[in-house]
Order: sequence, then C-alpha cells, then structure tokens
Amino acid sequence: MSSKMSRRGFLAAGGALATASALPALSGCSSLAAADDDPDTLVVHSQLGTTAPGSPTYLAALDRFRKENPGLKVRNLVNGDDLAQVYETSRLARKEPDVVMVNLYDKTLAWTDVGATVDVKGYADDWGLRERVLPVALDAWTDGKGRLRAFPYFATNWPIAFNRALLERAGVDRIPVTGDELISAAGKLRRKNIAPVTTGGNDWTGQKLLAQIIQTFLSEDEARHVYTTGDFSGSRGARRGIDYFVELRDAGVFADKAQGLTSDTMTTQFNTQAAAMQSAMSSALAKVPEAVARHTDVGGWPLAPGAAHDKPTILRTYTLIGFWISPNGTKKIDAVEKFLKFFYREDTVARFIKESGRDMALHSDAVSTDFPLVAAAQRLGSDVGQVLLPDLFVPPAATQPLVTATSTSFTRGTSATKVRQVLEAAYRGV
Repeated sequence: MSSKMSRRGFLAAGGALATASALPALSGCSSLAAADDDPDTLVVHSQLGTTAPGSPTYLAALDRFRKENPGLKVRNLVNGDDLAQVYETSRLARKEPDVVMVNLYDKTLAWTDVGATVDVKGYADDWGLRERVLPVALDAWTDGKGRLRAFPYFATNWPIAFNRALLERAGVDRIPVTGDELISAAGKLRRKNIAPVTTGGNDWTGQKLLAQIIQTFLSEDEARHVYTTGDFSGSRGARRGIDYFVELRDAGVFADKAQGLTSDTMTTQFNTQAAAMQSAMSSALAKVPEAVARHTDVGGWPLAPGAAHDKPTILRTYTLIGFWISPNGTKKIDAVEKFLKFFYREDTVARFIKESGRDMALHSDAVSTDFPLVAAAQRLGSDVGQVLLPDLFVPPAATQPLVTATSTSFTRGTSATKVRQVLEAAYRGV
C-alpha cells in the first residue's frame, strides 16, 4: 500500500468499498480480531516480542503489568518491518489494536493527520506524563498543527564505532577525524585485508550514513530544506557533500560491494572484526560482543575542510518508538492510561536502560552499565557535532525510493552528478 493510497484509504475508510477491500487482505491476520476483544482486553501492536532489541525486557514488563492489574488482560500483537502496513489495513476494517508501538517514520508520519491515530497531547497533560518526557522528544513528536502524535519512549544515539585494535594492527595510531585521515586509514586497513567502514548500502543504515555525509556542508535549516524538497542540485552545500561522499567511496573507504550489504551484514562484519568501523545506532552498539567492545571507541564522522560543523558528527533521534493511541483505544482509555503510566514509571524505564541498553526519550537517572558502548555514546555530548536525521522531513512516498537511490550511490564509479540525479528521482511524484 503506497503512502498516497493509505491517505485516500483512511479518508474514505467509512465507505463500504474501503472496508470490503480491506477484509480479504486481513485473512489470517491476528490483528483482524482486535476490535472484537472484550472491553477488559487491551490490544497492543508492537515490534517488540521476538528478536528486536529490548524484547525480553518488554515481555517481562508485560507480565509484571498483568500481575499488577489482574482484572485487565493484555493481548500483544507482533510484527516486524511490516507493522505500519498491517496496522493501516486493520484500521481500514475498523479492527485496529488499541495501542501501537512504532517509530515516527515513513507511513506513520501521516497517521494523526488522517485520523488513523489520535492526538495524545490532552492525555499526556491529564495523566501527568508530559513532565516525564525530554523537551526535545516532545518537540520531535509534535506535528506542525501542535498535535502530539504519540507518547515518546525509545530514543537513540548514532555515532561511529571504531575498533582500535584493528586500526592499530593496520598502523593507524589515532581515530580519524578528517576525511584525509579516513582515506589514509582505509588504505592501511585494506592492505591488512580489513574492511574499513561497513554499512548497509542496500537499506536504511546506508541511507542514514549517506545523509550524514551529505550534510557535511549543510546547516540544519539547509538540510531540512534539501530533505523536504529533494533539491540536491540547487544547494551548493548538498553538491559539496555529495562530492565528498563520492571522494570517500572511490578512495575505498567503504566495505567492498557496500551497495548490496544490509544492516545485518554490517553488524556481523563489525562484530566479527572483519571491518574496523561502522555507523551504529544504540541497538547495534548494544550487540557488540564484550571482547570487541573492550577495544572499541565511539565518535563522530570525519569532516572535510570547510565543513559547516566544527566537530565530527553523529545522528541523534528521539522518535524511535512511541505509544500511539488508536480510535479503538479511546474506547478503552482507562486501560490505556494504566498501561502508559506503568511503562512511564521510572522502574520500568530503568529496566530498558539497564537490561537492554536502550536510549530513552524520557528523564531517567539509570545508566547502561552493562552496555559500555551505549553509555559511551550517551556521554559524547558536545564532544561531537550533530546533523539532522531526515526521517521527519522526507515525504513518505520518497522513503523507499531513497533506499534504492542509496544503493546506486554506494556503487563505486557512480559519478556525483548521477548520485544527485537518483536522489532527486526518488522525489518524483511526491
């Protein structure tokens, strides 16, 4: 279902055609029966529950919530990357779950605007939960009309991980902080048959790293304009950023055939010490084996001369997972309130930090002591610069085409002009 189709579908969902067309797609889907559950059953739709980082802590928290609320049952529906589409389909049939746990990205950007989920600003105030949220997270989850799309929960830092042992083995005596140092380090690593920077050039991880490098010469406002409009040619800073990316790519900075790698490949290469560097969000840092973490540092992406930033850059986001309330959820709002207050409690939040190494969009004094790289990324603070995560500004219809354009961009030999063309082509029809 394309994002445009989703908007039309939601706007017309009251008609028989929309409902009838949705029902066959839901055959065998566990979320179809969501609205048929009794009033004492809260239906939650989440990506947590299988192998996603934080799943064991989440499931343990659900068990604790059930014990504390014996008269309230919780039904947990689990989907992976297809969660947004599954939810949209169930919403068309008016069978959607009561609470949805998903990030603010792609399809979900439109949900509140088209009535697929509700503005939770009033609930956050009435339940006394607003003050639990970091102000920057509240800003990120609030749309242009002042509506709070969901209750913020997970956040993430997204630095570069550097394996010091591999760098030293290759004769690199310091973490690269400039493009020239990075190119020099890549050459030395390759001579030792070690991949320099591994990245999922064929999925979202490579797309984020490409966006980070393009922003080398862009201010935040300029970056927001570029990723909102897709104008990669009209901006001098964007052109310079793409030139910088191409220079690094063709100098061998990225792992061989990066255009075909995925986030799983990237994680495996770094964790098995086949690669010396990776752009790693908190969940990936939490998975680095202890033996590798002991000689791994985190920092920013190296800069080129004339950069718009004075320190190597990282990405940060506070929109990784939030609790969205559906129209069905408003019918069980007392149960939803109990659920949200439980998950916003300091002891619940602290367990995600301590047990799962998650960064949170909420105030907490807990520290990820068992996840040293996550804690190190949390401490980076002003030691690094920060660039814009484009997710909130890329039109939903351009999201997947941008991943395809990313793969082309990571293909060695693709000219800077061609890179600009494929990035701009992702916005056609938006």
